[in-house]
Order: sequence, then C-alpha cells, then structure tokens
Amino acid sequence: MRILLKEGRVVSPANRIDRVMDILIEDGEIKEMGEIQCENCRVYNLERKVVFPGLIDMHVHFREPGREDAESIDSGADAAAKGGFVAVAMMPNTNPPIDDPLRVRFVVEKSRSAKVFIFPVGALTKGRKGQELAELYLMAREGAVAFSDDGSPVENSLVLRRGLEYLLAIDLPYLSHAEDLQLSQEGLVNESPFTARLGLRGRPWVSEAVGVSRDVLLAEFTGAKVHIQHVSSRRALDIIKEAKDRGVKVTCEVTPHHLFLDERVLESFDPNFKMNPPLRTPEDREALLRGVKDGTVDVIATDHAPHSWDDKEVEFDAAPFGVVGLETAVSLVWDRLVHRRVISPKRFAELLSVNPARILGLRGFGIIEKGYPAHITVVDPKKEVTVDRESFASRSRNTPFHGWRLKGAPVLTIVEGEVVHSAI
Repeated sequence: MRILLKEGRVVSPANRIDRVMDILIEDGEIKEMGEIQCENCRVYNLERKVVFPGLIDMHVHFREPGREDAESIDSGADAAAKGGFVAVAMMPNTNPPIDDPLRVRFVVEKSRSAKVFIFPVGALTKGRKGQELAELYLMAREGAVAFSDDGSPVENSLVLRRGLEYLLAIDLPYLSHAEDLQLSQEGLVNESPFTARLGLRGRPWVSEAVGVSRDVLLAEFTGAKVHIQHVSSRRALDIIKEAKDRGVKVTCEVTPHHLFLDERVLESFDPNFKMNPPLRTPEDREALLRGVKDGTVDVIATDHAPHSWDDKEVEFDAAPFGVVGLETAVSLVWDRLVHRRVISPKRFAELLSVNPARILGLRGFGIIEKGYPAHITVVDPKKEVTVDRESFASRSRNTPFHGWRLKGAPVLTIVEGEVVHSAI
C-alpha cells in the first residue's frame, strides 16, 4: 500500500529542507515530495506536525543473549519503535558478549523480524577483558558497524592503540567508554561535598576526564575515528572541544538523564537515579546543555540499560547501574530543549538522526529525499504526555522520569515504508 504523508513540516538538514510538503511512500522508498494528490493511498494528515529523518539511537543495551527477562531483541525493538526510533546500535556487553563473528551473525539474524533496524556493535577485545583484540574484520563482515567494550574501558593503552590502528584500516569507529577505573574506585555516585553528606561512595569527574584525555590522544596519534560515549562532566567536554579544534576525529554523545538531572535528586536514594557515569553537579549539567546548543555535542543517545524489577528495586548500594530511555528520550528532548527554544528542530534532527547516521556510516539513513529508503519519524509538538513506566513496551521499568509531564511526542514511526508505530 502506498502512504501519503500530507502537509507535515519536513525538516531534513542533510539536504537543507525545512518546509511544509507532502511525501509519497511506495515500495519502501520515498517516491515523491512536494504537493501531491494520490488515489488508493493511506493518508496521514500531518498538519502542525514535524517530519524528521528516522531517528537513530546509537547507544542501547539489549540483554539478549543472557538476560532476556530484562530486554530481548524483539522487546527492545518494540520500545524503540514506540519511542520514535527507526534504528539502534546495540552494545556488545551481553552474556556472553558479542565478541566473535557468530555472535554478530546471531544478532543480525535475530533482528530480521524486529520492528526497527538493529545494528550490532562488536566487542573490541575478546570477552571485553581488554587484553586481546577480537576478530574485528570478521565481525565487520558479518555486520558490526562499530566496536566498543562499553560497560568498561579498555584499560591497556597499547591494546587500544592496536585496535584503533586496525579500525582505521577498515574505516569503522571506536565507541569509547572513557574512564580510569583506578580513579573511579567502584564509586556509586559523583564524588562531591553533596554526595559525601549522603554517605555515598564517590566516583570523581577526573576519572572520566583522564579516560577521555587518553582516548582522544590515541585518536590523534592513530588518526582513527573515536566517539566518546555518555559524556557527563564539564571538564571531559572541554577536552573533547579542544581536540575537535585541533582536527582530531573525535565525536561525542550525551544522554537525556545527564542533560535533565543532576546529583541533587540522589537525596531520595532511589536506585533509578543510579547510573554510570553518575549524575554530576548542576554546573556539569549546564555545561552539557551548552555543548548541545553550541555544537560540541554531536549526538543525544539514551544509553538504554534495562534491568528487571527484582534487580533494580534493592538497596542503592546493591542496585546495578543504568536506566531505560528509548520511550522517553524524544519527549524529554522536545519538551526541555525544542519547546523551550534552547535548540531548533533542525538541531534536534542533527543530534538524533543526521549525526548518528554519519558517525556509524549508515547509508540511506539521516535524510528525507526522493529515491531514498522511507525511514521517517513524525513528532507532534503539541501532544502532552505523562511518563508512565507501566505502559512501556520495554520489559524493564527502571526510568528516572516516571510521572514527568512533557509536551511533544513521537506519533508515527516508519521503517522502510512500513508503519511500525502509530499514535495518530
């Protein structure tokens, strides 16, 4: 069936489009753009709604294989579609980890029936132990779009150097969990006078900054593409900006929870505010917001980290790190940044679609153009929603935003011309 998207505001920065128009979708592709009349079409009236290139979350954790009770590939894809994402990059810290070609193939094959595209990220080292490089080329041949030991850094600098040199040769990015574990000392929260008063063991900002410094310098030395994940501190962002100014091939992301929360919420001792890197000071949060606005930050990614109710609803010290984010990210970013005119819809598209597609090298994504695959996300700027964890498509409920009232929501997700979620 042909689909006609009628009178939506189309915002596609990659080809400099920002105007009201119609879009005709047929056979999975965008057939026409402009003023279109169509018989025998399924018509969606998108007046006063915004049409974006399909959104991409380049940092998610699905728990298959190993902990499907927290999130399977299918349930994660359902959550992504409902949240407005047409594609996700799935991190390799499963159990067992995605560290060989057969496991990459498993993810690719398992995701063929999923609602959205799931791009596997391979482990840089065997077992994610940081000691020996995994079979990078063979994993890339099976479909890995990037490599990372996310969940932990590669502590051995020589191993990381060799890995970056290899990735330079096959032209794929390294996604860096930047942290110095000796400085972190298994801290639970940000190290500060505030958290010291709460009696919680601290993880200082310098552990992130030292890790970022090392990885940025290795990117400069090798010429490889390094993407710094979940930046949480002002100083780490300063280091990235300085590297960019020198021409280093470094990009970075921030998460909605680091943009819209800070350590002051920890007074509740709610385990849903426990994540790694931790929530930091109000000053750090403001620095991240400035980075989103001025272009230092390339991507907003969720770091979607599902945990079962039994695992998360325990004492703060015993709870695992991480929060879910696929079904809340778009409304949070729209309400707190676009609606309040901190960023424009164009910048929204860059952060959540254009730049993730570019960094991961995803052809056919991040653009709305005639002849291209129809990957589209429609946002209703006026729709008011209340975050309700009980309504999530995800198998997990560990959100720090339960009960938040937000303005703006994804209402239509189209993947290769197929409507995989509709709230219209």
